[in-house]
Amino acid sequence: MPSTLHLHPLTTTATTTTTVMDSTPAVAQPTMAAAEVLPSFAEELARELATSCRDPLREMATVAKHHNHKVGPHQCCSAAVRRIPAPLSTVWSLVRRFDQPQAYKLFLRSCRVIAGDGGNVGCLREVLVVSGLPAASSTERLEVLDDNNHAIGFRVVGGEHRLQNYRSVTTLHPTSCGGDDGSEEEEGTVVVESYVVDVPPGNTKEETCTFVDTIDHTCSLFVMQ
Repeated sequence: MPSTLHLHPLTTTATTTTTVMDSTPAVAQPTMAAAEVLPSFAEELARELATSCRDPLREMATVAKHHNHKVGPHQCCSAAVRRIPAPLSTVWSLVRRFDQPQAYKLFLRSCRVIAGDGGNVGCLREVLVVSGLPAASSTERLEVLDDNNHAIGFRVVGGEHRLQNYRSVTTLHPTSCGGDDGSEEEEGTVVVESYVVDVPPGNTKEETCTFVDTIDHTCSLFVMQ
């Protein structure tokens, strides 16, 4: 089984500049690696990839590269891992479309690209949120698009909502599904999603994670498989 140490390429003494979207001055603060904030998730993920992926060391290297967010003292992070009974190529064809997140994120009503072509790092999109949620819109920048390792990530840079400095990464990993009842195993996908976000004034880290998890990790076609 791959060691969870594969998830620790960042040092706890690193610093980051947190850009707050209300134009307050940026302040350098000490951060922690996401794997240290979420050690139980790191262990769960190591087990999942070791038992279900053909090349777990390669997949763990992808996770270490893309999911080990820097987490500041006034931020929270969370992650989810799930299996999808569909080939990786099919799932990736949905996830990589930065210009069409509403195809699998059910809390989004529409999306339009406002800078770039929607398929290169640096482009911007504006998404509108369905009614009933405490948000109206979000402006987001594509920061990661790795077709070789099936990774995509974005950062929220504006909009009408309370999620400041939200950064999210999704990676896909090939696996096999079925076989427990004697049936032939079929190609499947392990989806790993993680994020880091500022904790709004008046809220706790637990409240913030619960709110974001409820929307981001449950209002998705991935959960309905």
